[in-house]
Amino acid sequence: MSFSTFRRPFDVARHPTLEPEVKRAILASWASDAAAVPDRPALRRPHRRGKPIPVDDVLSALKSLDS
Repeated sequence: MSFSTFRRPFDVARHPTLEPEVKRAILASWASDAAAVPDRPALRRPHRRGKPIPVDDVLSALKSLDS
């Protein structure tokens, strides 16, 4: 499976076969500054193509793994 197939944070968080540690690693990489959209600090683009996503959505998906 290619992790670039995930388009939304909750696609990762709700994936039925990924281990929680893998989900956290993917989402953490999406939340990192390395994925930030230049001049748009509230947005992340984890893949070079595709629409940017709000960092708040990524953080919400990460938080959902704690419950």
